[in-house]
Amino acid sequence: MSKKLPQITFDFVDEQSSSTPVIIAEESLPAETEKIEEKKKMLHKTEMPAEKKSEKPASTRGRRSLKEIDINADLIQIPSDEILFQKQYYSIGEVAVMFRENQSLIRYWETEFDILQPRKNRKGDRFFRPIDIKNLVLIYDLLRRRKFTIEGAKDYLKKNNKAEEKFAAIQSLEKIKAFLLELKANL
Repeated sequence: MSKKLPQITFDFVDEQSSSTPVIIAEESLPAETEKIEEKKKMLHKTEMPAEKKSEKPASTRGRRSLKEIDINADLIQIPSDEILFQKQYYSIGEVAVMFRENQSLIRYWETEFDILQPRKNRKGDRFFRPIDIKNLVLIYDLLRRRKFTIEGAKDYLKKNNKAEEKFAAIQSLEKIKAFLLELKANL
């Protein structure tokens, strides 16, 4: 940037005196160029190091990676049965927050699986009963933790009439395992 370029400015004159703009070329002032160069230096200082530039920011759109799904599979926040059954209905937004999923995915699962039958009001809003949430936990377990496809999960639910009982037993065993691991850590 050793060469100084001429700066072109446009001065518009009142319509009464002249209808064409007048172009004036003048050398840029040294003070202005110094300010511009200082701003460029400041921008370069605030930029991230080369290591971090290569990392992409986490996007919230699109399909999540399998690694991300695995991490989130254990983080669902379903309240215990005593708390869950205190309310008769949960909105789809509350259910989506419990499962850390999009509302659209839960609506899609509703259309795919017959065991999910939330109530709808006249407006079309979905309200999930605690039984529906329990069924959603089962579906979530099949799809996210055990990596079934939609079709595989449907077949599993059709063929295994006692799938819900087996799932409840697995959950209680996992709670016991967590308790024992916590007890071991405290020793």
